[in-house]
Amino acid sequence: MESFSSEQRSLNMQAVKSSGSKEERLLMRTLYHRNHRYRKNNKKVFGKPDLTFKKHKLAIFVDSEFFHGKDFETKKKPVNNAEFWEKKIKRNIERDKEVNEELAKQGWTVLRFWSNDIKKNLDHVVETIEKHLPAKNTTVKLTWYPELSHETITIAAEPDKKQ
Repeated sequence: MESFSSEQRSLNMQAVKSSGSKEERLLMRTLYHRNHRYRKNNKKVFGKPDLTFKKHKLAIFVDSEFFHGKDFETKKKPVNNAEFWEKKIKRNIERDKEVNEELAKQGWTVLRFWSNDIKKNLDHVVETIEKHLPAKNTTVKLTWYPELSHETITIAAEPDKKQ
């Protein structure tokens, strides 16, 4: 096994490009099929959220339970290299809070979901996101009557709940 200096290992790891976790890809695919358009890992937005809806200032993060410290204080800690992992996970938790605060100062709404929430309750996660997005309208061309072929009507994506 090759041994690298910490600087070299860091450079190697930075060169590895990720396509996102399975849960991130599942969430993205579901939102895309529901006609929501977003940006992935937008470097121009502080904290580089997993998904951004820039027009609506909505930032979404998909956090793994291990690396982002879900139930960190009560959960069993890794045995191997325990000091390293404890320091790393605590710093990740701290960084998540800093990112949330900075984005809130900039007027963004931040939504964070645990990977397991997406796996186990995708519909609820998507509904939560959609509550922060305006209802989409769809424009439909009426082409079956020649006299109406260039007119359009707007149909709300969701029925009016007041009726």
